[in-house]
Amino acid sequence: MNAVVFGATKGIGRAVARELAQRGDRLFLFGRHPADLERSATDLDIRRGQSAVAGSAVCNLSDPATFGPALAAAKSALGEIDLVVVTAGEFATQAALEADLARAHVLLAANFTNTVLFCEEARRYLLPRGGTLCVFSSVAGERGRKPVIIYGAAKAGLSRYLEGLDHKYRSAGLKVVCVKPGFVKTSMTAGLKPPPFAGTPEQVARIAVKAIDRGTPVVYAPGIWRLVMLVIRLLPRAVMRRIEF
Repeated sequence: MNAVVFGATKGIGRAVARELAQRGDRLFLFGRHPADLERSATDLDIRRGQSAVAGSAVCNLSDPATFGPALAAAKSALGEIDLVVVTAGEFATQAALEADLARAHVLLAANFTNTVLFCEEARRYLLPRGGTLCVFSSVAGERGRKPVIIYGAAKAGLSRYLEGLDHKYRSAGLKVVCVKPGFVKTSMTAGLKPPPFAGTPEQVARIAVKAIDRGTPVVYAPGIWRLVMLVIRLLPRAVMRRIEF
């Protein structure tokens, strides 16, 4: 399989790239910094014992002008693109976002508007191939919750977009996979107290790759979060106002 991994230099994206490389997929990596991309490519080649990475390109969620050239470079290097995985995104605590609206603006644009714009460009490459678009959203978008109001709102919008994309294009051959991780122990969440059921990048990556292979429209990672969020969705609004979850 010829796969593009957007966000391959950190955390979950790096773990997904490793999973794909170790099973023999050819990869093209997207990330913000050329030096980080080069290190990730070297790591993947060493792990597989042979070349796993066909190339890389700078692609930044905060700069939509990078999307088209990066995808064109991937198509040129790979020949065809069968899979695009999007793990890139921004995160900040609710307190930090409330204190800095400029930072909130950056996060909202990256996690919703620009991710959607990237997916729209990627869709044009994948649809003729009957390919797969796998995008990481979050359980934070399942319901309005005090600790993740702004971040959760962006992820809620992204999840609904991916659902609509699946409804419209699945019959035409495009498989859309929305991965909803719970709390994952990465550099993005460093300094925050992990809740119960916190996952690791490797654990989440394995779940995501299985969902890609099966074409599963929505998958929670770790799986226990499906049950947790079912309970949260059923709680009355009066209860949600009192709890801090």
